[in-house]
Amino acid sequence: MTNLKKYNLTGKELGNVSVEPWLVEAEVNSQLVKDYIVAIRNNLRQWNAHTKTRSEVVHTTKKPHPQKGGGRARQGSLVSPQYRGGGRVHAPRHKEDQHVKINKKEKKAAIRALIAEKIREGNIVVVDDTAMKEPKTKAVVDFLKALKLNKNTLFVGEGTWGEIEVEDFKHRFSEPSENHENFVKSIRNIPGACFSLATNLSGLGILKARNLVVSEGALKELTEWLS
Repeated sequence: MTNLKKYNLTGKELGNVSVEPWLVEAEVNSQLVKDYIVAIRNNLRQWNAHTKTRSEVVHTTKKPHPQKGGGRARQGSLVSPQYRGGGRVHAPRHKEDQHVKINKKEKKAAIRALIAEKIREGNIVVVDDTAMKEPKTKAVVDFLKALKLNKNTLFVGEGTWGEIEVEDFKHRFSEPSENHENFVKSIRNIPGACFSLATNLSGLGILKARNLVVSEGALKELTEWLS
């Protein structure tokens, strides 16, 4: 059984938290992790760039000049791409439905492996709670300094569970808790620091972060979710 050190937000060590062996030893094919990260990055693209072809440009259909007698090459209309304001050739076009589906089991396997790597490298710590009476960036900065953590840190907190029931179908979901409100405001001005709920954790966020700071409640949620 692997133990992680637990601290409070002042940087004081409170003891250890045990982690399930399967989470520490989790491994997966590197190609699966790559495919998962590539899919996330592709889904983040907006595909907003869009140009008009000559069939879409609204322009006069009058010939620019007589076809013969001027010694110039024949031209059909001003919508041709060689004219200013004409249609574009081989230019970016808006693409419909470019979403890449991510398999749920593959997503969990990738996140398990990425978290296990952080544990083995010693780049993950546990905090007892993220509740703060008021937003205070200095308190979080002092916490990072006390634990000698890089500011490029991903904080993970537990959510508040709700349930929706429609006929015989029940759906449980996690939503932001008021417990984290002041803490999230406190890290907004720290470059590289970000916050995520345990059930919304992204493999891309884990890869970008140098360190993970997980609340004790979030660690339990992750263990249940990834098991």
